Amino acid sequence: MLNTLIVGASGYTGAELAACLQRHPYIHLAGLMVSAQSSDAGKCLSELYPQYKGTLDLPLQPLTDVAEAASGIDIVFLATAHEVSHDIAPEFLQAGCIVFDLSGAYRVQNTLFYSEYYGFEHKNIDWLEQAVYGLAEWQAEKIKTAQLIAVPGCYPTVSQLSLKPLLEAGLLDTGQWPVINAVSGVSGAGRKASINNNFCEVSLQPYGVFNHRHQPEIATHLGTDVIFIPHLGNFARGILATITCKLKAGITEEQVRHAYQQAYHDKPLIRLYEKGVPALKGVVGLPFCDIGFAVQGQHLIIVGAEDNLLKGAAAQAVQCMNIRFGFEETQALL
Repeated sequence: MLNTLIVGASGYTGAELAACLQRHPYIHLAGLMVSAQSSDAGKCLSELYPQYKGTLDLPLQPLTDVAEAASGIDIVFLATAHEVSHDIAPEFLQAGCIVFDLSGAYRVQNTLFYSEYYGFEHKNIDWLEQAVYGLAEWQAEKIKTAQLIAVPGCYPTVSQLSLKPLLEAGLLDTGQWPVINAVSGVSGAGRKASINNNFCEVSLQPYGVFNHRHQPEIATHLGTDVIFIPHLGNFARGILATITCKLKAGITEEQVRHAYQQAYHDKPLIRLYEKGVPALKGVVGLPFCDIGFAVQGQHLIIVGAEDNLLKGAAAQAVQCMNIRFGFEETQALL
């Protein structure tokens, strides 16, 4: 059994992580932690999330001493703010823990990215260079030996999974940048409500146009420029991405289908649509990314759907952990 700690366990993603890990046969959930200043410290997780009453009646402990918290721990999941992950990940790593960081603090190996898009100076250059990007379907070999896995964001996950097979196969004319229109439920903004993500105030609208931090994350890891337009929708969870691309001259619909099948035929958490395109209701509450497409001439429309809290966060982190430790990839997820 691997002793496992979740830091930031009171948030939506942290609670999903706890639920997955609690049912994992090779994991001992050794602790759920929150910041020392959190108003949730001392409460049971099941007080905040009544659906876990009787199964996750574990206390939320304040994190006051990282070295003490790391003692006897094999695996740490950081469901924390970017700056917090930046500061505490190295301490857990130096204690010998395998760290899965769900923040953006180690996703892009470029220090200028953090000052421009995250508003802090990245000072842990060595760990940033060692971090493995945890896009599970594409990074499995590197994940198997990594000590620090930077789990991708929810928008980048669905965007990259939708586009990467076609880019790798050389089917897209990247002179026309892929345009990613993606809509997320309000849970993507986290549990701490503000007027901007208060459910009663949300109206479908784009945000972060041309300056959202996920755009450079997507472009960096795809190796091509994209236009990324996120939207906030008035629903709780899930992401639907509609992506407009241009195929190279002469590329057929069958070649597109073959590229997806080649990439994902053995990937259990990717579901490809033979006909039609996915909808949110097919993925909410599930760990899958569903992908469908339509072709007209050189015009290609791809639709990808995922649960932002699962395949876009907690489920992908657990999938990466399963790969890292040689467990069945879908263990505790299906």
